[in-house]
Amino acid sequence: MSKSRKIVLAVAGFAALLILAAAILSVFVDVNAYKSRVEAAASDALGMEVRVGGRLGIGLVPGPRVTLEDVRLRNRGADIVSAKKASLAIDLLPLLNRKIRIGKLALKQPRISIERDRDGRFNFEKPEQAERTFPGLDLTKLSFSNGTLLYTDMLSGEGFEARDCNLDASRLRLPGGKGPDILRNFSVEAELACGEIQAGDVVVSGLKFSVAGKDGVFDLKPITMRIFGGQGSGNIRADLSGAVPLFRVRYSLSNIRIEECLKTLSPKKVAEGSIDFSTNLSMQGMDANQVRQTLDGEFSIRGENLTLDGEDLDRKISRLESSQKFNLVDAGALFLAGPMGLAVTKGYNFASLFLPGPLDMVNRFEKSAGSSRIRTLVSDWKIEHGVAQARDVALATDENRIALKGGLDFVGERFDDVTVAVIDDKGCAKMQQKIHGPFEKPVVEKPSILTSLAGPAIKLLKQTRDLFPGRRCEVFYSSSVAPPK
Repeated sequence: MSKSRKIVLAVAGFAALLILAAAILSVFVDVNAYKSRVEAAASDALGMEVRVGGRLGIGLVPGPRVTLEDVRLRNRGADIVSAKKASLAIDLLPLLNRKIRIGKLALKQPRISIERDRDGRFNFEKPEQAERTFPGLDLTKLSFSNGTLLYTDMLSGEGFEARDCNLDASRLRLPGGKGPDILRNFSVEAELACGEIQAGDVVVSGLKFSVAGKDGVFDLKPITMRIFGGQGSGNIRADLSGAVPLFRVRYSLSNIRIEECLKTLSPKKVAEGSIDFSTNLSMQGMDANQVRQTLDGEFSIRGENLTLDGEDLDRKISRLESSQKFNLVDAGALFLAGPMGLAVTKGYNFASLFLPGPLDMVNRFEKSAGSSRIRTLVSDWKIEHGVAQARDVALATDENRIALKGGLDFVGERFDDVTVAVIDDKGCAKMQQKIHGPFEKPVVEKPSILTSLAGPAIKLLKQTRDLFPGRRCEVFYSSSVAPPK
C-alpha cells in the first residue's frame, strides 16, 4: 500500500470516528445539563454575566463546535450583547492537550448596545476595570449577520442605531493585559457593511468599509455610503499606539441634495440643487474638547445652478429701500456657512443662529415671493487649531455676488469677525453686515450701505458721494467666483 493511500485512509477513518462520536453524544449525552457550567465559565472569563436562554448543542463535524441559542451578555443588570444563536468552533490540536481554544465565533442576529452615562463611564466597564487583567483573544474568524448596533451618549445626548449589519473578520488578535495596552496590541482584518444608520434626523445607507490594523494603528478604507441623496467615499486612519489617539480623515461626498441637508432645519423646502463636499482633517485627543483644539485641515463645498425658494435676492438687492431692511446673513447662511453650516448643523445649529427658529424661517419664506438662482457657489475653509477661516467663500446669482470673510472659532464657540458683503465687479463691498460673539447669542449688526446698489436716483447718488468723498475701492473679494455677465 502506497504512503499517499495510507494518509487518505487515515483521514477518512478519523472523519468517520468524529461522525460516530457526534452520533453517540447526541443520543446518550444531555449536553444541556452542562449549560450552567458553560455560563459560569464564560461569565468568569469575561467578567460579566453570561446567560444562555435556549438550547446548548455540541457537534464534531466538520470540527469540534458548540452552539448556543438565545445568548446574552449582561453587565450591571442590562444587556450589552444578545444573539439569537452563537456558534463557537474549537481548535482540535489544543483540545488533544486538554486545552480549549476558540478558533471561530459566529453570531446570528446579534444586538449590541453601547451606552455612555453622564459620568463618562461605558456600560461594559466595571469599577475595578482599571486594575483588571483581561484574557487574551485569538480568533481566526469572527462573523455576525443581520446585526444591530446601538450607541447612546447620555453626556451629549447623541447616539445612533445601525441596522442590518454584517461583519466578517479574520486574524483577530487581542493580547491579554490592562487598560490602554490592549488596544495598542490589537490586530484585525475585517469587512463591515450596514444597510442603514440613523443618527437623529440623519440617515446613512449602504455603509461599507474594510479595516486592517496592528500594533494600535488601523486603516479604514474605502468607506463608502449614501447620504442626503449623494454618494460618499474616503478613508480614516486611527493611531491608538501612543498616549493620545491620532486620527486622519479624508472624505468626499458628491451630488448631495441640499434640500435633503436642510430637512433637519425645516420641513419646508427652502432650497434645492446638488453640491459636492470634501474634507481633509487631522485631529488628536482623548475627548471632544481636545479633538476640537487640535483640529487641522480643510473643508470645501462646490455647487452650480442651485435654487433658493421664497427669496428673490437680486430684486431685494436692487432696491435700496428694501435693502436697508434686508438681512444679508439670512440670505447667505444657507450657502455661505459652508461645510460648518451644512455638515455640523446639528452640532452647532449654525443656520438657526440667525433666525429665532426653523418655524420662523419657514414663515419668513412664506411671506416672501419669488426665488433665486445661485449660479455658482464656492465655500472653501482652512481650519487650524479648531478655528476655521474662510479662504474662498462666495456665491453668484444672475445679477450679484455675495461673499464672506472671517472665521468660526469652534474651540471658543465664537464668530471670529465674520462679514457678509454684496460685492461689485471689482470685488469691492457695496453693502455688508458683520457677525461676532458666541454661537449661542451672536451679535448681528445692521447692514451698512457702502455705495449705491441701484443708483438711478440723482439725489441718492449725491448723498452717497457726500457720505463717501473720494472713496477708493478696497477689494473685499478677489477669488474664484466671477461676477455675473
